[in-house]
Amino acid sequence: MESEKALHVVMFPWLAMGHLRPFLHMSKILAQKGHKISFVSTPRNIQRLPKLPVELAPFINFVALALPEVDNLSPHEESSMDIPISKYQLLKIAFDLLKSDLATFLENLRPKPDWIFYDYVSHWLPSLAADLGISTSYLCLFSAACMAFLGAPSFLMSGGDGRLTIEDYTVVPKWVPFPSCVAYHFHEVMRNMAGESGMESGTPDPVRFGASVGGCDLVLLRTSIEFEPEYFNLVCELYQKPVVPIGFLPQSSTSENNDCDEKWGFIKEWLDMQRVNSVVYVALGSEVVLTHEELVELAHGLELCGLPFFWVIREPAWSTHDKSQLSLLPKGFVERVRSRGIVHVGWVPQVKILSHLAVGGFLTHCGWNSVIEALGFGRVLILLPVMNDQGLNSRLLKEKKVGVEIPRNEKNGAFTRDSVVDALRIAMESQEGESLRARAREMRGVFGDGIRNDRYIDTVVTQLVNIRASHLKSDKKFLM
Repeated sequence: MESEKALHVVMFPWLAMGHLRPFLHMSKILAQKGHKISFVSTPRNIQRLPKLPVELAPFINFVALALPEVDNLSPHEESSMDIPISKYQLLKIAFDLLKSDLATFLENLRPKPDWIFYDYVSHWLPSLAADLGISTSYLCLFSAACMAFLGAPSFLMSGGDGRLTIEDYTVVPKWVPFPSCVAYHFHEVMRNMAGESGMESGTPDPVRFGASVGGCDLVLLRTSIEFEPEYFNLVCELYQKPVVPIGFLPQSSTSENNDCDEKWGFIKEWLDMQRVNSVVYVALGSEVVLTHEELVELAHGLELCGLPFFWVIREPAWSTHDKSQLSLLPKGFVERVRSRGIVHVGWVPQVKILSHLAVGGFLTHCGWNSVIEALGFGRVLILLPVMNDQGLNSRLLKEKKVGVEIPRNEKNGAFTRDSVVDALRIAMESQEGESLRARAREMRGVFGDGIRNDRYIDTVVTQLVNIRASHLKSDKKFLM
């Protein structure tokens, strides 16, 4: 890369591992192309990130800013994975207080960075960057369908989109002009509201989204036009500013942290003994916590389905031993399924597991990161959304015919073991599900093709360089 075209980009992600890791992956991709990155986050979150490859270390500088203290938030609670959903708004309040330290860092940074890539939570960042003469990009880690459902920035900022009740969020918005099933279920809206209640001093998420989109110079969207063209085009219409798809930032199975070699060894040994496409991989992310009833029904469903499975249970950092996820499983469950199923507590190399030929399906919470990883290897999806954008993603994936959703009670979200069994058998075995499996396999060429996705990044870099050049030209004219 010619030195005059090299960019300096500041990365400022939200304090969640599902956001920090994609921001870091984007940083690595840009660094591989010769661009310099300043990656800004809090100390504990930076420590959690995987080590950089030796060849990229000179291009990526980690900048640690201490998270300001907030009442009822402990010093070690720096990430959404450290806290229950009831504390989410507290973490956002603390995140907002980083504004002063970030401003000081940016003011002292020489030479001045070309771009700041920021997350949806940073509603105050566009105006800060504008005062410093730095271009901004909202790096959106959500599907285009999700962003289209939220609506135009002006609506989000003013609350004028006409949605006043919970039921309003359970129907397709009036601005979606084509057939769609992307909307929340009642119980999903209720669960999401738990993270906003009782914290009136915080900024509501719709305002954060609206200001983040409305204030940036460029929106970068983690999707592809091939997968959801109708929603991407709608987002462009709603935003009335440049929106550029960046592809899916796929990761290869060799890119995961090598610190897990011993753990991967025993997992691979077990998977090697299973038939091709026979195993259900079950993982609900780092933040989802099922209720006791949900855990019991899911366990019984896995037991009754008769399929081999690998179930990853993540114990939240804030859980107590007597309320741990593992302790809530049905008595004797682990022993009864030992011949064909594994229950693993803790982190696993998910990309490596999904890449294994024995894995046929993925029972997932529908987090966009996990969806991308699974479809990158053509795995059919069994959809069990719980919180945040997951319900909208699930409807999109049903619409695109790459998975089957486990039916739940519309009001309280309850599901039964029988509904789990039915969904698993459709996705994994039945003739009815063959079209889903075939469609999921087709998605490897969209989600997992490194060359195709790299073309998206090249287009993004060209746009970033051109915008910088036009700004430099404008600055010279102004000085004259």
